[in-house]
Amino acid sequence: MAYTNGSLIKSVDWITICIYLALVILGWVSICGASYDYGEVDLLSLDTRSGKQFLWIGCSLGIGFILLMLEEKFFDWFAYIFYAGMMLLLAITPLIAEETKGSYSWLKFGSVSLQPAEFAKFATALALAKMMNTYGFTMDKLKNSLPAVGMILLPMVLIILQRETGSALVYFAFFLVLYREGMPGSILFTGICAVVYFVIGIRFGQEMMPDEETYIGEFVVLSLITLFATLLVNSYCQNKVVFKNILLYGGGSITLAFLFSLYVIPFNVINFLYVECAALVVYLLILSFRERMIHYFYIAIFVIGSIGFLYSADYVFEEVLEPHQRTRIEVLLGMEEDLADAGYNVNQSKIAIGSGGLLGKGFLNGTQTKLKYVPEQDTDFIFCTVGEEQGFVGSALVLLLFMGLILRLISLAERQYSRYGRVYGYCVLSIFFFHLFINVGMVLGLTPVIGIPLPLFSYGGSSLWGFTILLFVFLRVDASRTIR
Repeated sequence: MAYTNGSLIKSVDWITICIYLALVILGWVSICGASYDYGEVDLLSLDTRSGKQFLWIGCSLGIGFILLMLEEKFFDWFAYIFYAGMMLLLAITPLIAEETKGSYSWLKFGSVSLQPAEFAKFATALALAKMMNTYGFTMDKLKNSLPAVGMILLPMVLIILQRETGSALVYFAFFLVLYREGMPGSILFTGICAVVYFVIGIRFGQEMMPDEETYIGEFVVLSLITLFATLLVNSYCQNKVVFKNILLYGGGSITLAFLFSLYVIPFNVINFLYVECAALVVYLLILSFRERMIHYFYIAIFVIGSIGFLYSADYVFEEVLEPHQRTRIEVLLGMEEDLADAGYNVNQSKIAIGSGGLLGKGFLNGTQTKLKYVPEQDTDFIFCTVGEEQGFVGSALVLLLFMGLILRLISLAERQYSRYGRVYGYCVLSIFFFHLFINVGMVLGLTPVIGIPLPLFSYGGSSLWGFTILLFVFLRVDASRTIR
């Protein structure tokens, strides 16, 4: 594809670049405030974090420029090679990396440390876009959807082996892309159900119903399984008789069983719910064979899988998660109040943000951050520095800039001529959105503390370079729409 520098300058989306530059500058200002010690005079010194971040920013601008100068087809040609290379690097990283805060995810090159997981995102996005751009690819065919899902799950598994659960969870953002490209809504619904089951099952797993025989968590989850199965029957099978039968007999029997246990003879209603779920599965299977409708069979599998997930989730929570990860979830769900340990970061972050008030305390004048009350205040908890120094107004401005970036990325993705460009664009905005939502949420105590950076704000070269590569590759792909 032939082009000139002049045509590239006209075709590249300068609105996105301006938002990027604004966020990077505000991020550097926040890092200055978070890492500044009283008495420092040179914020650009390489002995300070602000000076190092300034160097990373300069390198990022150079990387962005180089990416814009490359041929657009270059990324398509080498997509699978980038992916294979990054998967290999992720696989060997825990074997050669030194332990850093309990994980083996950082490779050291002299005084510089890089995290391969940050760069694997763009490689996964490119490979996924290339795969989904092949002729005849549709998400409703297992021969297409399974490789796509496997391409997402592979880096997640490799990163988990590095004991970096937070970075691995980011890859769930790619499932939003699959949904945009035709993944059945039932799969997304199943994922939402899994989150609901996990939260309710863990949060109320040890609390008793008024009959003092039945655990609330299991009772509510098993009741929800029946309710969700009823809604699926109504949505996919459109059989009003079956819908009413399950709703009336299922809901009625649960209510009667609970009332009998509460006022007549106390017993564990969970056992009854198991029998009811088993009867529901048998009923759905009979309907599937009798009416020759596969949807009944799928709903029966949903019920069985939901019950299995309920107990596997409990096993994962108790046996797989690290103690500090379990404690963070318990603090978030209100099961524990640990302001001296797991909840300390979030509590101090809230204090810092609240102390900023409407207009903030001003640049380098934050007391909570200057006195180092908030751990990781220039990395994972950088947003609390924004809240303290710039106040509500500054925080709102930052969030509006991020919102503007995400909305702009949606617009760019939707205007792509090829599926390749659209898929990659949605991969980029999904990653940005996931990081933004989880990071700000954990700083405010709304989501678990899983240790992921705020895009373009948090200190570190790996994070900044990773997001820059993600974004500028998409800007180059977008610019090729009008360059011929």
